Amino acid sequence: MHIRDLDLNLLRLFDAVYRTRNVSRAADLLDLTQPAASQGLSRLRTLLHDPLFMRAAGGMQPTPKAQRLAGPVRQALATLEDALGESAGFEPAHSGRTFHIHMSDIGESRFLPELMTVLRERAPGVRVETRPVPREQITEALDAGRIDVAFGFLPMVKDTQRLKLLEDRYVVLLREGHPFTRRRRTGAALLEALRELEFVAVRSHVDTLRIVQQVRLQERLRLVTEHFLVLPAIVKATDLAAVLPRNIARGFGGGYAVVEPAFPQRDFVVSLHWSRRFEGDPANRWLRGVIEELFRE
Repeated sequence: MHIRDLDLNLLRLFDAVYRTRNVSRAADLLDLTQPAASQGLSRLRTLLHDPLFMRAAGGMQPTPKAQRLAGPVRQALATLEDALGESAGFEPAHSGRTFHIHMSDIGESRFLPELMTVLRERAPGVRVETRPVPREQITEALDAGRIDVAFGFLPMVKDTQRLKLLEDRYVVLLREGHPFTRRRRTGAALLEALRELEFVAVRSHVDTLRIVQQVRLQERLRLVTEHFLVLPAIVKATDLAAVLPRNIARGFGGGYAVVEPAFPQRDFVVSLHWSRRFEGDPANRWLRGVIEELFRE
């Protein structure tokens, strides 16, 4: 085939099906009807003389030819988007753009206050919407433009651009004056002494629950809640302890004590993720610059 026979929208459809492994989800990403997406895929198959995707248990699986095309197609689309974005430009002081950001409720409490203060000064018309996405869908959501950037400890997120913002670790938060803090213990003795405590945990924060399980404290859980923001009030009002990031614990102010046991895999990195497709987009690049300026250690 010759490139003159190819509609650019067919390449966008190919890329979306390749990323989602599903024609219906690809149609949603491109604001197409499912029949229109199916017709476009049939046309592309005819033009390329290859089925491109075969139905399988895990979704639409690419053929060898589709595998070879995927990288060049994505790179070509990204180059076009970068070029169009550069020509459009971005003026933060006059923009009314809405940025969509993936972050957890912990991330919101840590990053949003400072970020919104600076955005109000530099880009008063800009809006921000947090849009939590299931971890396994973050790369797809970034590539599709449903979210602009993602904050967090996201080691499972692959095939994105990323910037290390800060290092953190999981600690135990107690109320100030808690009896547990009256004895100084370290190492294995401190880990073992945690069995004296009773804990509150947040169901949606899998990494804190992982630590509770790794040190075999499940039977010491007395409260499991849906929402992180209730933890400070519960810890301050009771003898319950909570496992959470040290940076967050320090932000609660007075009335608390922090204990740092040698949890397995307690150290982690908070990063900023974005799509290679929007590497050169002026608005995306400006937002990333602000975030790096504010939060990179």
